Amino acid sequence: MTPDWYIIALLCVVAAAAGWVDAVSGGGGLLQLPALLLVTPADQPASALGTNKLSSIFGTSAAAITYGRIEMPRLRTALPMAAAAFVGAAFGSLTAIHLPPGIFRPIILVALIVVWLFIAFRRTFGLEGREVSRGRHLVTAIVGGVAIGFYDGAIGPGTGSFLIVLLVAAVGYTFLQASATAKIVNVGTNAASLIVFGLSGSVLWLVGLLMAACNVAGAVVGARMAIVRGSEFVRRVLLVVTAVLIAVLAVQTFRG
Repeated sequence: MTPDWYIIALLCVVAAAAGWVDAVSGGGGLLQLPALLLVTPADQPASALGTNKLSSIFGTSAAAITYGRIEMPRLRTALPMAAAAFVGAAFGSLTAIHLPPGIFRPIILVALIVVWLFIAFRRTFGLEGREVSRGRHLVTAIVGGVAIGFYDGAIGPGTGSFLIVLLVAAVGYTFLQASATAKIVNVGTNAASLIVFGLSGSVLWLVGLLMAACNVAGAVVGARMAIVRGSEFVRRVLLVVTAVLIAVLAVQTFRG
């Protein structure tokens, strides 16, 4: 089922905004996925998830390239983490096809509240980098990659935010370094999910590609703004995005 042209136009506007948010702090799915859920059949949520991944992978790739030209992603973490996240996202996407994502919401809600409080009350968190051991980079990449990849495949919104906070807390990156690195990992998770959803016929290809063009435009603008304004800007946007995600998940959880 292809939505009417004016619905597609609105989805493209949402995709541009989502690309900007995702490039700066992660969490673009907060905008894009609910919009898709409104226009896809209620009994086919996987179609919204799959189409969201198609749009997002283009925007995330554009953001990764934009960051890479100025703020080089930390490849020693990004590449193994992207590989681990690819595997996790594939299993998460398979779960999303067969199980309702609502079963994960209470756990994710508590985790997000802890993350928000941690960022809000540790004002220097993520503003200055620190060095950690190579082994810690590898453990964080593999364990964190699988866990967050699974979440991205099963639910999606807020994945980039989780990645940024993990990279800052576990391996000492600044918010800007973490945001640049997270984009490479996000490409891996989006690719795995897109393969699974595509093979199951759960992607609206025309809609997703049109949204992708707008998502790319928003992502490039967002990445450039983050580079110019620095880690404090990323921190502020991250706090806002995380607060919104907490509110959305709280409503969904307590409505049952």
